[in-house]
Amino acid sequence: MPRISPEMEIEMENPRIVSRAEWLEARKQLLVEEKKLSRERDRLNAARRRLPVVKLEKEYLLEGPSGKTTLRDLFGRHPQLVVYHFMFDPGWDEGCKNCSHLLDNAAGAAAHLAARNTAFAVVSRAPFGKIEGFRARMGWDLPWVSSFGTDFNYDFHVTLDRARGSIEYNFAPAAELVKAICLESLDQWKPPMSVGWRVSCHASPPDGEINQIC
Repeated sequence: MPRISPEMEIEMENPRIVSRAEWLEARKQLLVEEKKLSRERDRLNAARRRLPVVKLEKEYLLEGPSGKTTLRDLFGRHPQLVVYHFMFDPGWDEGCKNCSHLLDNAAGAAAHLAARNTAFAVVSRAPFGKIEGFRARMGWDLPWVSSFGTDFNYDFHVTLDRARGSIEYNFAPAAELVKAICLESLDQWKPPMSVGWRVSCHASPPDGEINQIC
């Protein structure tokens, strides 16, 4: 986490005091920019929904509470599936703190996704036993499966490993990155008869991504 300098602390603790009229004028100016951002976000969300789908030819056998499971199984009765790649290395005893923070906030949204005919699942590389223990500790009631021993993470370039041919990040050579970035993405597949890949969002997802992707 970046350290807050004393100058930043002073600025945050001592905002400029103005008259109500001056504040209102500044607030209205900011509102214009906020509306621009909202319209631009709506445009991008619409463009994302229009993306074509790539049919997934490979069958991935993941592991869940009932044993081996497939992406098709994760759809359940829904025509769409949103997958969150949660960083949990097989050698770790617990999952990524940043991913945990996101999942804390996403857990309640899963029910709303289901109401919009969209399934939600979490995938990690750690063995299922580690995942299940950590999930129970965190109190999350979400479908969470393990991709341990499969090509799943490498095929979607959410785990970098030159030996496995996974050397891209955010659709560009990972070597171009100048600093480590938390590898997380949201993938959406549809329709249920044949599984296809629509969109991935790497690094920090856009604001409201989990709600807007449906």
